[in-house]
Amino acid sequence: MTTKASSPRRDMDVTLFLFSFFLTLTALVGAAGRGVTNNDNKNGGLGASFIFGDSLVDAGNNNYLPTLSRANMKPNGIDFKASGGNPTGRFTNGRTIGDIVGEELGSANYAIPFLAPNATGKALLAGVNYASGGGGIMNATGRIFVNRLGMDVQVDFFNTTRKQFDGLLGKDKAKEYISKKSIFSITIGANDFLNNYLFPLLSVGTRLTETPDIFIGDMLDHLRDQLTRLYQLDARKFVIGNVGPIGCIPYQKTINQLNEDECVDLANKLANQYNVRLKSLLEDLNKKLPGAMFVHANVYDLVMELITNYKKYGFKSATKACCGNGGQYAGIIPCGPTSSLCEERDKYVFWDPYHPSEAANVIIAKQLLYGDIKVISPVNLSKLRDM
Repeated sequence: MTTKASSPRRDMDVTLFLFSFFLTLTALVGAAGRGVTNNDNKNGGLGASFIFGDSLVDAGNNNYLPTLSRANMKPNGIDFKASGGNPTGRFTNGRTIGDIVGEELGSANYAIPFLAPNATGKALLAGVNYASGGGGIMNATGRIFVNRLGMDVQVDFFNTTRKQFDGLLGKDKAKEYISKKSIFSITIGANDFLNNYLFPLLSVGTRLTETPDIFIGDMLDHLRDQLTRLYQLDARKFVIGNVGPIGCIPYQKTINQLNEDECVDLANKLANQYNVRLKSLLEDLNKKLPGAMFVHANVYDLVMELITNYKKYGFKSATKACCGNGGQYAGIIPCGPTSSLCEERDKYVFWDPYHPSEAANVIIAKQLLYGDIKVISPVNLSKLRDM
């Protein structure tokens, strides 16, 4: 996969168009995020799945925010069986990686969106999803979307959930359930580059005052604090995904008019620079926080493998969005009712200009569950559950 630098002028022109498009979206749509599997909670299965992150794992929190980042319109969710094919706020055609992992580990239900009205009582015991489309590690990330839940806010919300667990189970049982039986999944960081440091209209000041190394250092300092806060709230089993090859998504390839075998060099370099330091951070936390296990998920290599060798996995496209409009790769306008829609949704690596399809999510999730240390270390998620 070769790389090609982006044109700042072209980035800005297309970004202005994309932003004006977003502003035409209706700010408040009331579709509820929902989704329940038919699995019974198995003996020894996962207790609760607590999911933090961005649109890659958002299960509907943004439905309850006045935001320009939403997926609660058709054909999103068209293959999500739990909702009968109706949109739930997931930014894909079916299940997210978080949904699939929860199913495989034996969770009774999908983690419920924290902002959903029914996120109360015993429904919380299967887990809670705090993820938000547009959210990032840094508080300024995603402000182009008006509203989103950044990682700091997501941790604040878990603090609320933590208190609710004490009420549901009693303090001793709640602590054991959270620390020994539950997994904390964090998928975040891509927006800090795409919708912060690299965003033409918003990043001028930041890029003039901060080198990439300094910005990434700030990201990791914030993430360290956020993970430590979760640890102080009795989280012990963590899985943290690194940033994927964001220079290869249909949006980036489209606005930069790249060939199929090209990716945007700067975006991928920043992702790799962050990823190297993220792994070191997690190794450090494993040494310094007693009883905790921080697992590193090498999402970058998993997604790049799918993009590079897509035919090997039964896909026919790793460049074009299945649902989207604009440009060679349908990568400018997000998926919505007026979007072009591919016929074979399980043959596309990308569902829309930014997010993987359910078919790709299944492959990635299975590697995280059962893969070796090249993709998930020091243990895979099936082993983490049983620790």
